[in-house]
Amino acid sequence: MTPAIETEGLTKRYDEEIAVEDLSIAIEPGSVYGFLGPNGAGKTTTMRMLTTLTRPTEGSARVAGVSIENRDELTPHIGYLPDEPPLYDELTGREQLTYITGLRDLPEGEARKRMNDLFERFDLVEGADKRIDSYSTGMRKKLGIMQAVIHRPRVVFLDEPTTGLDPRAARTMRDTIAELAAQEMTILLSTHILPVVDELADAVGVIHDGRLVAEGAPEQLKRRAETGEQRSLEDAFLDITHEAPGAEVPDP
Repeated sequence: MTPAIETEGLTKRYDEEIAVEDLSIAIEPGSVYGFLGPNGAGKTTTMRMLTTLTRPTEGSARVAGVSIENRDELTPHIGYLPDEPPLYDELTGREQLTYITGLRDLPEGEARKRMNDLFERFDLVEGADKRIDSYSTGMRKKLGIMQAVIHRPRVVFLDEPTTGLDPRAARTMRDTIAELAAQEMTILLSTHILPVVDELADAVGVIHDGRLVAEGAPEQLKRRAETGEQRSLEDAFLDITHEAPGAEVPDP
């Protein structure tokens, strides 16, 4: 099976500073991949390279079977929700999505139906015709993921999707991620909310100082330290990022 996301030696340097170094991963189609790491570890830089927003210094990558060098060919197959969603404050939520569906060349009738479904799904019907500059952080995050998935991409990149959401909205976001994966979308999920990754991820990669230092199923990472105790993914993450880079997760 061809990976939905595959990188080989992906590297990004800014002058003498290494943001991402020699990253090689392969993510299966229809899976949720939790991408973990401390602040400044290289998660966002990796996402920006995989979505063609930043050019790598070295290495290569393919997303949905398309090289990241082919931006025009790749863009229709991906969706991206950055930590700060790119929204036009002077537009209403509906106008924002209408603009996005126009860029995606969705037929007007289909675009309207998808918009209405998403406004309902994210409990944003009352805010659909309000200006975005009146939106709360949570409302902006909801609109951000709506515009990331409205064209039903094959691969979705989510950078801190639950940040700023109240518990009900965060639950909706988690349910939505699970539903997208059930529809054979592939999700690369970066978040500091480790229970979200524990609940949703099929596999987890931990990046530290720009290098992938551990990879495996959540249960594998939890068993990393042979303590005999019931461990959480948070415990495993803290141990892994405290250790020297390059350690491997034991086989199940």
